Amino acid sequence: AAVLNLLVAGGALLLARRTASGRPADIGAPAAASAQAEPPMSAQARWALALYAIAGGLALGYEVVWSQAIVQFTSTRSFAFAIVLATYLAGLVLGSALIARRVDGLRDPWSVFAWLISAAGALALLELTLLGPWLLSAQSAADQAVRSLTGNTLAGLSARFAMAGLSLVFVPTLLLGAAFPVVLRLAVDTRRVGSGVGAVLALNTLGGIAGTVLTGFVLVPALGLVYSLAVLAVAACALGLTAVFAGQGVGAFSRIGVAALAVLVFGSAWMAPSDRLAQLLTRARGGTIDFYEESHGATVAVIEQRNASNSFHRLYIQGVSNSGDAMTSMRYMRLQALLPLIVHSGEPRSALVIGMGTGITAGALLAYPGLQDRVVAELLPAVVRAVPRFDGNYRLWSDPRMQVRLRDGRRELMQSEQRYDLITLEPPPPSAAGVVNLYSTDFYRLAAQRLQTGGMVAQWLPLPTQNDEDTRSLVQSFLAVFPHATLWTTELHEMMLVGSMQPIVLDTARIAERFAQPPVQAALAEVGVASPAALLATWVGGRTMLERYAGNAPEVTDDRPRIEYAGWVRRSEFPQQLTTLLDGRTVPPLVGGNAALMEDITRERQILYRFYSAGLNAYLGQREEWARDIQEVARHDPDNPYYRWFIGTNAR
Repeated sequence: AAVLNLLVAGGALLLARRTASGRPADIGAPAAASAQAEPPMSAQARWALALYAIAGGLALGYEVVWSQAIVQFTSTRSFAFAIVLATYLAGLVLGSALIARRVDGLRDPWSVFAWLISAAGALALLELTLLGPWLLSAQSAADQAVRSLTGNTLAGLSARFAMAGLSLVFVPTLLLGAAFPVVLRLAVDTRRVGSGVGAVLALNTLGGIAGTVLTGFVLVPALGLVYSLAVLAVAACALGLTAVFAGQGVGAFSRIGVAALAVLVFGSAWMAPSDRLAQLLTRARGGTIDFYEESHGATVAVIEQRNASNSFHRLYIQGVSNSGDAMTSMRYMRLQALLPLIVHSGEPRSALVIGMGTGITAGALLAYPGLQDRVVAELLPAVVRAVPRFDGNYRLWSDPRMQVRLRDGRRELMQSEQRYDLITLEPPPPSAAGVVNLYSTDFYRLAAQRLQTGGMVAQWLPLPTQNDEDTRSLVQSFLAVFPHATLWTTELHEMMLVGSMQPIVLDTARIAERFAQPPVQAALAEVGVASPAALLATWVGGRTMLERYAGNAPEVTDDRPRIEYAGWVRRSEFPQQLTTLLDGRTVPPLVGGNAALMEDITRERQILYRFYSAGLNAYLGQREEWARDIQEVARHDPDNPYYRWFIGTNAR
């Protein structure tokens, strides 16, 4: 970007020289011009500047609301944000271009300015209130059309994002863009073009700064997205009314028309349903809303859903599913905390969970009696307030043993010198914008500095959210920091990397003793891990196995956050990824184990992998193979709650 900027500067210098050499008579012009006093700005121009500054605040206020409202129709990935921002800017450009050649011929520019600003606010509110399932259908049609033409998944999804942007963002920004040439006509004297245009842009930008801060930090937390947009739309109409009554030469028709539009917008704002976006979310995802909050950090929702035989809650942040309290989620989250504590080579006394989510991982710390310090870092207060809606978290929100710190997890490590025996985290998938900084080599170095001797970092590794080459890069980043790294399978779709700066010793006597603690045993039995053998059966491999899998994949670093910009996930990748990782499994390097324990581990692993085989067959649509495998699982372990959650109450 800097080099391109320099090229632009070089081009400007070349043009300046050509202009100067082509007009030698103008050499003395600056001195002559400076002798003349610059004409003062008229009262009408000052009015135009002030109103356009406010319009800048409204425009950026719209963008703040749109960026949260539209995400449930797009994604949290950088691609989606880029497409929506491009749509926003395209509207401004096209609006300015359409009116620029006609602006000098306008007989009543004040009326045009008033209509453009008022109509932009009215349409912004109208489009939000009219959103519905029709947009999802239009997005699917655009996606399929582009994929059929290009054969490219990312192109199809970009068309899906663009359809959302066109439906919600484009038309109001088209009108806002058209207002810019009109303001230049009103505020800029032809004798002071440079200073006039500079003043228009400066004040509009200043207004935009104020509008962003006011909307993001005051309006949205206090009023929610719908009413915030309603306030902005009413303010736009008030600005239009000011323009038609303060401007010179405005006809009665414009004054009456803008006033009527203002009344209509005010009435619509008063009647706008505040739960409009919540309704759309439940329609798109199914189920019933149990919690919904539009905060300055994100929109957080909890939806109660059902599958064939189970009901559960799911957490949605910015319209994207993050986790839930279904058996599948509860299993991997309990293991995310308890497994590294049980296999820890020392005596763990302190643990940090980065990301509260449903509270199940953090709550599992309460089931481990030996801990003295239990800390959870959560960025969004709304997530903390949503936690009581989920089962399986041991009511951690009311337990005095749990410290909840409202702070970004990485910043918690940067700003606190506290050291931990365990740092475990399950942030959103690394493809979500900004989250990759909790999966990078730089983050792992920071986390390693906050470990006690023998301490561990446990990183959630979601397989279906990235392609195989991305997973290899994530593993490579972990290996680059932790000389002692291990891989465990915690659920069909999830794995866990556990790393330490010191050797990880799987002492069977110590593991059995810790597992036998009643709260630990009960917590794991609830998710289908009923014995130390079942726990150790989730072992996949150590550093050698991980190095073989990662190969020569590049690391993920803060400077090169590859996964955030990786290609869209190919659905066929997950079965292959899981198969490749499980095929590379090794025997857990136990210390003090006996033949009976190894037999139990082998048996538990065979049942678990047969269950995984059933899951992959279901994923691939191979019904007969699925039925064969799942019946075999039910025959060997009929009382396992994890398997029964999939099979249902009637195994047949």
